[in-house]
Amino acid sequence: MPKIDIKINHRDYSVEEGAGILEFCRKREIDLAALCQHPDFIKSEAVCRLCLVKVKTGGSGEENLVPACTLSAEAGMEIITEDAEIAKIRKTIIELLFPEHAGLCASCYRNLNCELQSLAMKYSVDEFRFLPKTAEIDDIEEKERLWDRLRRRVVDTANPSIARDSSKCVECRRCIKACREIQDVRALEIQKRGVSLNVGTEYNTPLECTYCGQCVLHCPTAAIIEKSDIADVIKALKKSGKFLVAQTAPAVRFTLGEEFGYLPGTVTTGKMVTALRKCGFEYVFDVVTGADFTIVEEGTELIKRLKNDGEKKQLPQFTSCCPAWVLFCEQNYPQILPHLSSARSPQMMMGSLIKSYWAKKLKINPAEIILVSIMPCVAKKYEVLRPEFMSKGIKDVDLVLTVRELTHIIKSMGISYNDLPDGDFDPALGITTGSGVIFAASGGVAEAALRTANFYLSGRSLPDLNFRKVRGIRGVKETEIRMGGRSVRMAIVQGLKNARKIVTMALKNECPYDFVEVMACPGGCVGGGGQPVPINNSIRKARMKAVYLTDKALPVRESHNNPVVEEVYRSFLYGPGSRKAEKLLHTKYCPYDWRLRREYLRGRV
Repeated sequence: MPKIDIKINHRDYSVEEGAGILEFCRKREIDLAALCQHPDFIKSEAVCRLCLVKVKTGGSGEENLVPACTLSAEAGMEIITEDAEIAKIRKTIIELLFPEHAGLCASCYRNLNCELQSLAMKYSVDEFRFLPKTAEIDDIEEKERLWDRLRRRVVDTANPSIARDSSKCVECRRCIKACREIQDVRALEIQKRGVSLNVGTEYNTPLECTYCGQCVLHCPTAAIIEKSDIADVIKALKKSGKFLVAQTAPAVRFTLGEEFGYLPGTVTTGKMVTALRKCGFEYVFDVVTGADFTIVEEGTELIKRLKNDGEKKQLPQFTSCCPAWVLFCEQNYPQILPHLSSARSPQMMMGSLIKSYWAKKLKINPAEIILVSIMPCVAKKYEVLRPEFMSKGIKDVDLVLTVRELTHIIKSMGISYNDLPDGDFDPALGITTGSGVIFAASGGVAEAALRTANFYLSGRSLPDLNFRKVRGIRGVKETEIRMGGRSVRMAIVQGLKNARKIVTMALKNECPYDFVEVMACPGGCVGGGGQPVPINNSIRKARMKAVYLTDKALPVRESHNNPVVEEVYRSFLYGPGSRKAEKLLHTKYCPYDWRLRREYLRGRV
């Protein structure tokens, strides 16, 4: 597109003709309020009207108030993003939002990290002119009825991973956009009109979805949050006679620091480990080892499929690390389930090994172990509740905390995270390898699988372990490599909307790939639904850069070279793909029965 000249706040800028003004302002770090629009979304609907700007076009001298999110650049355009009149309008809009908002900031989960609260502070909204004067109503019951009517409160906690509270909703519709534009799941929708308008589910049923958590990540307030396990974890930490164990996902080390003021992409692995020990965990393990086992098992499975698939009945093989993706297949495409790798996710492999191999080694009763996972994902909360991940009435993983929940616990305990010395993971279940670390980013599973599968097929490591074609934040990436005398084509997919396209191709026998990695969240686990907010592509890129720098610096970069992985296979599992490995490290999938699953979860949650 040709470049044109415009003015913003009396400064000259060169911009592509037709470019979105809100997007351009954000790229140039020109402060512009907006609640309903997010950089991840394509369509602008001008719902909140907070991004109103003054515009002069065509040299007419006539000034109009226009939402910047719907404004496209034209030659000669002059824009004012902030003055006394605009500030007054924005303040009024914020005040109008609060009658629909609970406003209980001090006790809110998103306190001091809420976009609405930040805007209220910026525009000095310290009294809410449009709230009902409940102090003048003497009858307490009448007050409650008035507030309930105004809030139209719906509290939905039936979902195992996500909780909704409509009293905190500002109807910005970002959760709906995340569900539709990123995942194409459409679990949330706008209901009714006018003063009765609200965000909800079809027929007001409990939220049923893939539990990816992108709605949580994009919500500007606390209207949608993860189902909290904080109270249960704190209760567990106070139990005597139990072995308290924490395991952390590869992605957590790249993001936890953001909650304590570090820049995106800052690696704080050592402080994270020390913080967990200070919280009360006796043992801290790295789920990177679980990722290494996943690669060995998935790689072994892929090689079998490649050798036995002359009629193309077993390919492509889809990864199964992401529980939101697995659930998406069970709900929508049960025909594709035989193509999913039967390997468990790293979390569940690690949980199984901690309560079998490690418990046996230390002569501990598995029932006495309380295992808490620290995950970048809210779907992991659902995953640990699945009945197939339980042995003799004992769950493989007991509880799951998101990065945000762990932050809450660390801060509530008065731990000064920034001042902590670096600690080390317990070495009993593996060392940190590059292949396990890159599971944190989209493309990491495929890249790690290539490293190990090539070794198994050729007997030697690749001269260059970096597969740059599978990296980045594009929705679909692909690569091809020769292994064992044949070409293997791979696709790397992020976002369930993109995954739906590949699955449709596979069902029509038109899929050209042998191996497909799917992550539900953009960027992979570094952009997971349980990660710190805010989120955008620049933050994802910073986190992903740190992932690959860490991989490059590690002495061991291939999963099959993890010495503990080798020892466990030798002394306990008796080799990859063995009968014992199948029992402890693999699982089965089945078509999703909504009614039975809801009844099961209702009894478990």
